[in-house]
Amino acid sequence: MSATAIVVVFSGLSAASSGANGSLGGMLAMLSAMRFLLGIGVGAEYPCGSVSASEQSEESGINKNAQHRWFTLATNSMIDFGFVVSAFVPLVLYWIFGNNHLRAVWRLSLGLGVIPAAAVFLWRLRMEEPARYRKDSMKHARIPYLLILRRYWVSLAAVSFVWFLYDFIVYPFGLYSSIIVDNITGGSTDLEVVFGWNVVINLFYMPGTLGGAFIVDYLGPKYTLITGLLCQALVGFIMSGLYKQLTSKIAAFAVVYGIFLSFGELGPGNCMGLLASKTSPTAIRGQYYGLAAAIGKVGAFVGTWAFPPIIEAFGGASSTRGNTGPFWIASGLAILSATTAFFFITPLSHDGMEKEDRAFREYLEANGFNTSTMGLPEYSSDTSSVDVQIDEKKAEAKVEEV
Repeated sequence: MSATAIVVVFSGLSAASSGANGSLGGMLAMLSAMRFLLGIGVGAEYPCGSVSASEQSEESGINKNAQHRWFTLATNSMIDFGFVVSAFVPLVLYWIFGNNHLRAVWRLSLGLGVIPAAAVFLWRLRMEEPARYRKDSMKHARIPYLLILRRYWVSLAAVSFVWFLYDFIVYPFGLYSSIIVDNITGGSTDLEVVFGWNVVINLFYMPGTLGGAFIVDYLGPKYTLITGLLCQALVGFIMSGLYKQLTSKIAAFAVVYGIFLSFGELGPGNCMGLLASKTSPTAIRGQYYGLAAAIGKVGAFVGTWAFPPIIEAFGGASSTRGNTGPFWIASGLAILSATTAFFFITPLSHDGMEKEDRAFREYLEANGFNTSTMGLPEYSSDTSSVDVQIDEKKAEAKVEEV
C-alpha cells in the first residue's frame, strides 16, 4: 500500500515539475528529485507485486502445469505491455497537441502514470495476504540471516549476477533505441517518426514474453532462461556481422532487432523474476527478490553509463563498428549469463515453493531455530486450512501418478 501511494504521489509531482521563476535548471532539478523518490516506490512495488504473484500461482484452483505461465503473464508480460503503452502514449499526445505544445505532451505522459497506480491502490484495499505468507512469514520472528546466507548464498549470487548481466544488456538498448532509430531513419528529427519507431521496437517485446509464458511450464524456468539467452546471443552476432546489409533495408533491421529483444523477454525477461521468487523460502522471499532485483538495476545503471563509451571505443555512432560493438558485447554477456545459469541455478518444479518452505523449516529446526514463531498470528486460524490444501495437493499428485 505504501509503495503504491508513493508511486501515485510522485508520478503526479513529476508531471508538475517546475523551477523558480520559470528556471529550466530548477525544473530539471525538481524532475530529477521526483523521479528519484518515485523510484523508491517502484523499487518497493517490484518485489511486493512479484512475490505476491508467485505465492498466488501455487494457490488451490491454479492448474499445476500452468503455475509458471500465470506468474509470467502477471509480471513481465505486464511490464512489457507497459513499455509499449509508454512508447505509444507520447505519440498519441503528440498527434493531439502538435509540435507547438510539447510541454503538454511530456507532462501528460508522466502524469498519466497516476491512473494505473491509483487503481491498484484501490484494488489492494480489499486484498488478502497469500496463504503461503500467512503460514510461513517471519514478520514477527527474528530472521536468522547467517543461517539463511549459509543455505542460499550460491543461488542468490547466481540469480543476482545473471540479472545484473541481463539488465546491463536490455536497459541500454531500450534507452538508447533513439540512437538506433536515428541511424535507421537517416537522422530524421521528425518526432512522429522517432516516436513511431519506438512503438514498433517496443512491440517486439510482446511476442517474446507471451510466447515464453507458454514455454516456461514445459522447459522449466532455468532452461527457458538459457534458451532465450543463447538465441539472443545468436541473433546479436548475426546483427553484428550483417549490420551493413540489414541497415540498407530499414524494415529488415527493425525485425531482426525486434527478434533480438524478443528472445531476451522469452528467456531472462520472463524467468529472472520467476527464479528470484521461487528459489527462496516464503519467510525471506521479498528481501531475497528485492536484493536480486536491486543488483539487476545496478546492472541497468552501469550498462546505461557504459553504452556511449562502448560506441565511441568501437569507432563512434557514425561508424559501422561503433554501432555493432554493443551487439558483440551483449551477445557475449548473454552466453556468460547462460553458462552461469546452467552451472549455478537449480531447476524449479511445480509446487516448488511448498517443498522449499518445508525444507527450510527442517533446516532451521536442525540448527536450533524455533519455527513456532513463524506465520501471522492474526491468521492463525487459517494456517490449518493451508496444511489441508497441501495434503490435498499431495493426495491429488499421488492419484495422478497412479
